[in-house]
Amino acid sequence: MIICIGAGPGDIGYLTQRGAELIRDADVVAGFEAVLNVVRSLIPETARVISMGYRDQVEQLDKVAVDHHAGKKCVVVFMGDIHFSGFQYLERVERACGHPVESLPGISSAQILASRAKVCFDETTFITFHRRGDLEPFKRHLVHVLQDQRNAIVIPCPWDAARSFMPWHIAKYLIEQGIPPSQPTEVWENLTRAEAEWHGTLAECAEREVSDMSIMLIRTMAPMASQIEPAP
Repeated sequence: MIICIGAGPGDIGYLTQRGAELIRDADVVAGFEAVLNVVRSLIPETARVISMGYRDQVEQLDKVAVDHHAGKKCVVVFMGDIHFSGFQYLERVERACGHPVESLPGISSAQILASRAKVCFDETTFITFHRRGDLEPFKRHLVHVLQDQRNAIVIPCPWDAARSFMPWHIAKYLIEQGIPPSQPTEVWENLTRAEAEWHGTLAECAEREVSDMSIMLIRTMAPMASQIEPAP
């Protein structure tokens, strides 16, 4: 067995009961060090722990695949939910194993933000820049989302300076593309942990640097009116 598990946004209290059960029963638990630290208290003393980073993830996942093919019960943990910003990592797991693997969804920071900020996903588009490859199609999509008068929840790209696309970069880019500088904007950091929130405009966001553990909400300029029955 091998299964990929979304471990939630950073607080173990947001890990699903099924995810916790699978980790407690695993022979091998693998993932990035920061994610392993979230679930460390659940990992059996007898389990093999395979930690990895961006540079050695392919090599380390090959070790997980060897254990999997040897009949071990293997769990690979992801931060948040696998299908919000971990899909490329899932592809690497499947490439290492040579076949599709099962996945168990988790709670994402986008879901936590929607709850904190009281926005509805029916009226909101989620976009992540936390990915390898060409970001341009996703940048254009974000512009179109805001032009269509939808909220946008955005996970930035925090990698090397040459490629990073953090909230202040995103704000500058959107203003250059004609999005109003006065567009209401929020940046939330370390959700479910040492939380901090900032509220302002795109123009103000363009001048404000934040940590890597951040997520962004750009609110529509024209919120949808309530469609429930009128109040008595």
